[in-house]
Amino acid sequence: MKTAIVTGSSGLIGSEAARRLEREDFRVIGIDNDMRARFFGAEASTAPVREQLIRDLKSYTHMHVDIRDAVALDGIFRDNAREIVLVIHAAAQPSHDWAATEPETDFSINANGTMNLLEATRRHASEATFCFLSTNKVYGDHPNSLPLVEQDRRYELPADHKYRNGIDESMRLDQCTHSLFGVSKAAADLMVQEYGRYFRMKTACFRGGCLTGPAHAGTRLHGFLSYLMRCALTGTPYKVFGYKGKQVRDNIHSHDLVTALLAFHAAPRVGEVYNIGGGRGNDCSMLEAIDLCEELTGRKLDWAYVEQNRVGDHVWWVTDTTRFESHHPGWQREYDLRRTLAEIRDAFTFRGGP
Repeated sequence: MKTAIVTGSSGLIGSEAARRLEREDFRVIGIDNDMRARFFGAEASTAPVREQLIRDLKSYTHMHVDIRDAVALDGIFRDNAREIVLVIHAAAQPSHDWAATEPETDFSINANGTMNLLEATRRHASEATFCFLSTNKVYGDHPNSLPLVEQDRRYELPADHKYRNGIDESMRLDQCTHSLFGVSKAAADLMVQEYGRYFRMKTACFRGGCLTGPAHAGTRLHGFLSYLMRCALTGTPYKVFGYKGKQVRDNIHSHDLVTALLAFHAAPRVGEVYNIGGGRGNDCSMLEAIDLCEELTGRKLDWAYVEQNRVGDHVWWVTDTTRFESHHPGWQREYDLRRTLAEIRDAFTFRGGP
């Protein structure tokens, strides 16, 4: 039976992928050791999602394995070598702020863990498609050098700027501040590319920004839309860091991202790089996101402004997905920002929130 390995399988993208893959008649081996609870505390634990996957999916096998354990990974791949056709690598330490508290842990997970998975794939399933969830933070703070114009509720690019409709893969990576997290992910990103080019493996780096959806266990340090909605519903105080709250992000629903991963698997290429995100129409500033959460919940958010921005943080990011769409013209986003936030609200309420 065709088999997919999914790391970070109890997280936002991993769990979405596991459910979709079962519907596509895959056997799914999920690898997740709930490091998110260590990073961000018990409220961010992925254990409930893990138990739900085990309960709901007949073709799902869960492996409580750390991706830094090369021996354990090699055994999983060796034992399933003949069936593995797809690897979706979504496990990571995902936070700017947390990375600075334990740089070695951050790098060992994001860089060394990715290397372990690439080697296991090369040794035992070299024909498999390898999809890596990278990040737009590999570009560091280069986007902050763009000629941004301050508006009432957001920063914006001039109408005639080449990146007005989104930033593409031509933006350079070096000679800037990345954050330690950005560097560990950039190391992994480059290695995924090189395994494609050196060994002719079907690899792709998907450089995402704000990935979100109803399965997101958002926290103060990661997953801003999910956490923002949680705060709006519960009355938890929220802090906006820097840029007057006018910093802009585009947001992509986990469903649309997993659809992109499966589109790549259906027509894979070697050593590819794609910026992936919600694009124009799914972008908002922090102030605009607060407005929308208040509208959708009917509650005022208790929020405060902190002047100091996070290291390496972007003032403005909207994704240009033209390259991916040109290679996979059948892909299209199904979720807009309002629908995504409404789904997050409803899921939180269903799980026992207000």
